Amino acid sequence: MTFLIRKSEERGQNQLNWLKSYHTFSFANYYDPNQMGFHHLRVINEDWIAPSKGFGMHPHRDMEIITYVLDGALEHKDSMGNQSTIKPGEVQVMSAGTGVLHSEYNPSSTESVHLLQIWILADRNGVTPRYDQRVFSDEEKHNRWCLIVSKNGEQGSLWIHQNANIYATILDPGVKLTYPFKPDRRAWLHVVKGEIILDGQSLKTGDGVAIARSETMEFEAKTEAELLLFDLM
Repeated sequence: MTFLIRKSEERGQNQLNWLKSYHTFSFANYYDPNQMGFHHLRVINEDWIAPSKGFGMHPHRDMEIITYVLDGALEHKDSMGNQSTIKPGEVQVMSAGTGVLHSEYNPSSTESVHLLQIWILADRNGVTPRYDQRVFSDEEKHNRWCLIVSKNGEQGSLWIHQNANIYATILDPGVKLTYPFKPDRRAWLHVVKGEIILDGQSLKTGDGVAIARSETMEFEAKTEAELLLFDLM
C-alpha cells in the first residue's frame, strides 16, 4: 500500500464572524500548489455556519457538489426552484452543469450547522443542472460501507456525472472493516470523526489520506468513528 497522510491541522483555515472553515485542498483565499485536489476530487471543506447566517445566492457550473450534514440543519434554495432542509444523515447532490445559482443558510437562531462540502469535477461540461437528496440512516452505515454517491446510482445511492464512488461508515470501537480496492483505482479517505488505525498509522478527526497501489485496505476503529471513502479513477 502507498499512502500519504494529510493531517487535520495542516488544512487551510478561514475564520469569519459567521463562518469557520477548514480546507483540505486549496479553496478561496487558501492556496497551496501542492494541495489542488486529488484526481477528480477538488474540494473537501469542513464548515461551521453560525445561527441565522449562510452563503447568499452565488453561481457554479460544471461541478458535482455534495453536501454532508453532521450537526444542525442547512436550508437550500436554488435557481432550479428547489427548496429543502438538509439534516444529519441526509446527503445532497447538485450537478451545476451549464450553470446554477444557490444559497445555503442556517435557519436556526440558536445552533450552528456543521457540514462537509465536497466538490468533484464533472466528467463533461455543459450538462443539464439537477438536484437530489436522500437520507442514509446510521443503521445503513453501521460497521459496513454504505454507498452514498456513484456514477450510476447503484444500491440506492445518489448519482453524479463522474466515475467516482463515495462510501460512508460508522464504526464501533474495536471494529475492523476492509475495503477491496482495485489496483487501477485511487482512494481518498476522510476521517469525519473519531480515531482509526490504517496500516499501523493513527488517524483522527479531520485527517485525510491519499491511497494508491493497494488491493485491500483494513480500517480499525480505536473509538467510535465515522469515515468517508472516495474511490476514484
